[in-house]
This record gives sequence, C-alpha cells and structure tokens, in this order.
Amino acid sequence: MKVELVQLAGRDGDTAHNLARALEAIAACAADTDLVVFPETHLMGFPTRDTIAALAEPLDGPTLQAIAQAARAHDIAIAIGMAERDGEHYYNTTVLMTPQGIALRYRKTHLWASDKGIFTAGDRYATALWKGVRVGMLICFDIEFPESARALGQLGAELIIVTNGNMDPYGPTHRTAIMARAMENQAFAVMVNRVGTGDDGLVFAGGSAVVDPFGNLLCEAGREACRQVMVLDFDRLQAARNDYRYLDERRLTLPGERIEHADGRRELMIPQDSF
Repeated sequence: MKVELVQLAGRDGDTAHNLARALEAIAACAADTDLVVFPETHLMGFPTRDTIAALAEPLDGPTLQAIAQAARAHDIAIAIGMAERDGEHYYNTTVLMTPQGIALRYRKTHLWASDKGIFTAGDRYATALWKGVRVGMLICFDIEFPESARALGQLGAELIIVTNGNMDPYGPTHRTAIMARAMENQAFAVMVNRVGTGDDGLVFAGGSAVVDPFGNLLCEAGREACRQVMVLDFDRLQAARNDYRYLDERRLTLPGERIEHADGRRELMIPQDSF
C-alpha cells in the first residue's frame, strides 16, 4: 500500500483555507497512491468554545462533501480530521473517505485539556477494510493510552492511522508512543502531525512518522510542512507475528460489546461505566 503523509500548518477557524490546502495536496498525490493522511482537525483547525458552533459541520456538510468528491476524482482514500456536529454535540473526528464514501468515522475518545468543554468524547473504537487491509484510527492524545491501540488490535487492525495535533514540548512523547503502539499490536502505524503556530500560541511539533510492526521507525519528518511517501509491505505483518503474537498471548481482554457490520467494519463499544 502506497501512503502519502501530508504535514501541514493549517489555520484555526479558517475552513476555506484548510480545505483548499487539502484539495491541493490530494491533487498532487501520485497516481498509484492508495492513501493520503492529514493532521488532526485539519479541515477546521482547533475551535474554541466561542467558535465551535460556527465551525463544526455534520458528516454530510459541504466541506466533507468536497473531500468525498476529491476521493472519487483521484481514486484514493483520505484520512482527515474535522470538527463534527451531530445534533447538539460536537466531536473531534477523523474520517476515512474512500471513492465509495465514508468507510470509517472515529471520534476522539481521550480528550486533551483544550478539547474538554468543546468536544464530547467518542464511545467506541472501529476498524474497516481498505484494499484488503484492516485499518483503524486514533487521534493525538489517544496514542498515549496503550488500551486505545490495543482496542484496534483486538479488532484485527493491520494499519493504525493517527491524525495528530501534538505540540511542544510533547513531540518526543508521541515519537515514543507511536513506536510502542505499533510494536505492541504488531501492526503498521502512520502518524501525521501539524506544524506551525496556532491561534493560541501553541507551537506544533511535526515529526510525522511511519512505524513498522516491529516498532522500527521507517521515516520521520522534521518541523516544517512537507510530504512523505512510503510503501507499506504487509508481508512484514506475517514476519512480525511469525514466532509470537501478543494478541494471542495476552492474559487480559479489553471489555466492551463487539459489533460486526455487513460492510466489514468492526466496532468495540466502550463500557458505559467507563465514562
């Protein structure tokens, strides 16, 4: 699977600008690219309590519809973050958009300090199939909790996508975490972070990366806007899982209702007493 990581600056509260940059990046992908990944909440930037109502859109809103059109036009899957409106609730959401439509929606389950009071936490983990590969998604702070990636591993994830909005001084934390989460679940991990400075003065750390199922860092970006291209060899999954499989050897299983969908999606619901 050929994957492109697009590490961008973005602008908080400027959906038109962020969408334009995303569409330009999608149009610039190679013809044989299978998947392109963008940062956390790239489409709207990070909202505040004052701006969330104006910025957030439903999944059938105009901004995501433009991404859907680009996925069809370029025959590519797109993982991209947004501020989602669903009724009276707002979510920090990443969507996996394919030429056929939304293959997967993930709502951030572990809210960072600046998320709280703005977003509602998600209530499930999920995976879907894209070109024969089982894909799961996490968002930023999620990867600092081993259980988040383990939930995806328990659902059979072979590729973990992390849309990231990690800032200084925590860049090294996510570098360590993404390598550990890939090794623990013997899966590929692709993490794409934001760069530049946000409206609140936060300096985003970059460091987008690809990690193999052994936990080896295959590529790592610096602190500037850039594009990285990697081809993931899924034969490495079998090699990593040949002598031992952590998921088979584990003594504890995460609780929660597992749901199998006819379209190949799998979900693990977070128990209500965890909220």
